[in-house]
Amino acid sequence: MPVMHRNVRYNCRVIFLNRKILLIRPKMALANEANYHELRWFTPWSRSRHTEEYFLPRMIRDLTTQETVPFGDAVLATWDTCIGSEICEELWTPHSPHIDMGLDGVEIVTNASSSHHVLRKADTRVDLVTMATAKNGGIYLLANQKGCDGDRLYYDGCAMIAMNGSIFAQGSQFSLDNVEVLTATLDLEDVRSYRAEISSRNLAASRASPYPRVKVDFALSCHEDLLAPVSEPIEWKYHSPEEEISLGPACWLWDFLRRSQQAGFLLPLSGGVDSAATACLVYSMCCQVCEAVRSGNQEVLADVRTIVNQSSYTPQDPRDLCGHILTTCYMASENSSQETCSRARELAQQIGSHHISLSIDPAVKAVMGIFSLVTGKSPLFAAHGGSSRENLALQNVQARIRMVLAYLFAQLSLWSRGVRGGLLVLGSANVDESLLGYLTKYDCSSADINPIGGISKTDLRAFVHFCTERFQLPALQSILSAPPTAELEPLADGQVSQTDEEDMGMTYAELSVYGKLRKVAKMGPYGMFCKLLGMWRHIWTPRQVADKVKRFFSKYSMNRHKMTTLTPAYHAENYSPDDNRFDLRPFLYNTGWPWQFRHIENQVLQLERAEPRSLDGVD
Repeated sequence: MPVMHRNVRYNCRVIFLNRKILLIRPKMALANEANYHELRWFTPWSRSRHTEEYFLPRMIRDLTTQETVPFGDAVLATWDTCIGSEICEELWTPHSPHIDMGLDGVEIVTNASSSHHVLRKADTRVDLVTMATAKNGGIYLLANQKGCDGDRLYYDGCAMIAMNGSIFAQGSQFSLDNVEVLTATLDLEDVRSYRAEISSRNLAASRASPYPRVKVDFALSCHEDLLAPVSEPIEWKYHSPEEEISLGPACWLWDFLRRSQQAGFLLPLSGGVDSAATACLVYSMCCQVCEAVRSGNQEVLADVRTIVNQSSYTPQDPRDLCGHILTTCYMASENSSQETCSRARELAQQIGSHHISLSIDPAVKAVMGIFSLVTGKSPLFAAHGGSSRENLALQNVQARIRMVLAYLFAQLSLWSRGVRGGLLVLGSANVDESLLGYLTKYDCSSADINPIGGISKTDLRAFVHFCTERFQLPALQSILSAPPTAELEPLADGQVSQTDEEDMGMTYAELSVYGKLRKVAKMGPYGMFCKLLGMWRHIWTPRQVADKVKRFFSKYSMNRHKMTTLTPAYHAENYSPDDNRFDLRPFLYNTGWPWQFRHIENQVLQLERAEPRSLDGVD
């Protein structure tokens, strides 16, 4: 909780027992990168192993009958052990407090954490906790928040109890339960014997500076505990990335739906992988809701009844629940193929959504008619002899009209069926398309929320394949086999003439590489070129690598402004371009990158002159 001490605001752990405050422990390392900006609000406590008197406010003093309590970096000494606290980010720092606390005899370390979910992150948490207890011995209790933070992050639980390098209890990683209690029975003598055998640890401990100790008139154990069976080590069960996608964003969707008090979702379903993946996430959410209700979760049941506005409704079947809360809409144009229409309809039938098919052509013709009336000109597609500017404008007007219709049907489709409430519009632009800006500003990628906006195309395809078997949705097979396309240009003999990767000039697999190097490795054009020379030396020539890097950075910088209006998306990938709080970069660049591109070109010329020497020998 936030605590003001001497007019400075600290982020604190308040530890209390039987209506008495034992210690206020301020956070010493603040998270101030990526999604977190704690220094905006708080100041870190910088006085290691130091405490001061904190004068309690009168309203607290009346409850606890205490005038002052210790404030600062201290540990608790009970009759039988010593307990210390870390707070969230402190576990991740190079010199974590648990190291010095363990050397000073602290046997139990607790951590109240707020660690958000990112794909493939759970193993990092487990490694940090197990290594903390393997090197120094001791018991580590990690609690983590659960649920949506009211924004783009989802906290996935994943609590754990570890001792001496082994895990003894694992909490659920994704759950609709608001609270979960994790327990294990451990023997403190195992900690003491483990530590006694590590001579290097004991030498360091003999020189350790002591922590202030707060004496607590309490014991965690008693004589009868001698007969209590102790817990055994367990092997951590990890979810696959596909399972993480099916669970994390689905829980996030549920939190958004129940908190917003809307009646469900509306999803523009195009028949492609991205919108199909979004539909599968809503179906996965319905599966989790039904499972929670079957398990006796009364809070989830009450929320469902509020959402569907039926006081006696009890969800039994995910398809039935999906029919109540998901409306899918296929918005055809003269450029749409019959195949995508059929794929969208089949998937909607299999998940049970209320499905609508409509044509946007009358609206498109009306808008273009206004333009022609005012200007006296009629733009043409490139296939009909038009310029690239005309071609792009004709594509964009279709995409933007779909956004207008999506919001119209979200507000009124339930009303037209005699049902109360409105719907949240779901977006379905993946992280790779957002990174490149391969989307129309204010088209149907503009929505209320986007559950796949932080997930790569590669992971989405693997997730859709996973859903084919997990949820028995055969319609997904034909969706996976079709080439990704926006279907915004005229068909050629009734067949799709436009594909996403051809439009972008690069593959989705390449985009994932660019995204990780740009954001995670912090590389600009020249650094990325140098890195890719080695990574792709057996695939592309230096000239081809240079052309690819230049094309990516030109497109990225040209379209960066689109990130300022990007639909709020579930944060699942560490190369997300979301500029709201995660990727705080400019949106106005010199799109020519003259200095960087000139150095790339000079390097390419040097390498070409040095041929036919193998690039393997290039420094």
